[in-house]
Amino acid sequence: MALGIDGLISGIDTTSMIKQLMDIEARPQVLLKNRVSSTQTFATALQNLNTKIASLAETAGKTAEPAGTDLFKASTTSDKVTTAITSGAAAGSLDISVSQTATAQVSLSAAMAAWPSNSVLAISANGTVTSFDTTDKSLDQVISEVNKANLGVTGVKIATGSVDGVQQYRVQFTAAKTGSEGAFTASLGGTDMDVLKTAQDAKLTLWAGTPAAQEITSSTNTFKALMPGVDITLAADTPANTALTINVARDDEAISKVASDLVAGLADVFAYINRNSAVTVSTSSGSTSASGGVFTSDAGIRDIKRQIMEAATSPLDGRSPSEIGIVITKDGTVEFDAEKFAAAMAADPTKTQAAIQTIAGRVEAAGKVASDKYDGLITQRITGQESTIRSLNTQIEDWDRRLASRESTLKMVWSNLEVKLSQLQSQQDWLTGQLASLSSSSSGKK
Repeated sequence: MALGIDGLISGIDTTSMIKQLMDIEARPQVLLKNRVSSTQTFATALQNLNTKIASLAETAGKTAEPAGTDLFKASTTSDKVTTAITSGAAAGSLDISVSQTATAQVSLSAAMAAWPSNSVLAISANGTVTSFDTTDKSLDQVISEVNKANLGVTGVKIATGSVDGVQQYRVQFTAAKTGSEGAFTASLGGTDMDVLKTAQDAKLTLWAGTPAAQEITSSTNTFKALMPGVDITLAADTPANTALTINVARDDEAISKVASDLVAGLADVFAYINRNSAVTVSTSSGSTSASGGVFTSDAGIRDIKRQIMEAATSPLDGRSPSEIGIVITKDGTVEFDAEKFAAAMAADPTKTQAAIQTIAGRVEAAGKVASDKYDGLITQRITGQESTIRSLNTQIEDWDRRLASRESTLKMVWSNLEVKLSQLQSQQDWLTGQLASLSSSSSGKK
């Protein structure tokens, strides 16, 4: 068995010497690790760029659709009526008069301290009559059964004072839905409960006061698609006979934001490429050195940038995109000029929207060529870099085993050497003793 004594006989620092030898042996592995680090840095930069371009392509794809820039806003002349825009809206106006709002039915029982003995509670809703046996059950138990029956009716007991010291309650039943759809009948022992609030649909009159006047209803206070792509909702306290006008107009501000977001996505991609392609010059101890970014001198990345830039800034029927606010900067990126875009929309909104859609379609196509998750140019390069990293890591692991074996061998050799030196030292000591003994013996005989 090899000894682990460090230079006990030789006086040599074998641990330090073996470490230095192993450092020399490990130089090829260090180079492999450096390659892994630089390759991983490059792969990470590619992944970040791929994410940015994929996001840009998604934004551009939405903008390229007609609905992407066919944006409208709606308003009303009454603060009691609100509007919501959905897809398919178009400019226009409509005069309406609110006749009544939708309400939910509320029914109320007579006062009681407990359910009357042997009385059956019956609730008729949605064409079905459901009976509840209340025998020997508390008010809370009966109400719980009603609420769990999922009839579209909920009950709650209300404390209404006491009679001769006995607490009295009335049970209030409320429809879950407003309008006639939520109407119900509640009876106890065959007697209908009082209806405090009748189920009522909301009603509007279109073109009120004209020969074309027409009444429409809704079970809720919302009228869906009253105009193309426009829903309106009445406040519950809208006064009867409230007259108002609904106006729908093109939303130039929203359209400008869509164009601005597209350009912002382009600028983000270009800025990232430029930042990682820049060469940094530094001066230290009187010497000047230059270092490039991860994309410096990368022809593939330059070509991707060129394709996206051309998609965004190439002329449209002889018209430069800069005329509608998409401007190339001296830094090799793009910026959005809101004033130019607003002027273009004012002059020819149809042509301007069509231009944005065309540019967005071109950007989407260029973005997909670069970032498609299956065969995009950057995607393929990321796959290649990841394959290289796996191969390098396999080589590093092989070197780990090789170096471990080499270190073990060196330790064994030097341990054995120390053992041999120890044995030789012992033999030397023995011979020295023998010679000394012979010398003493010879001197005695004289």
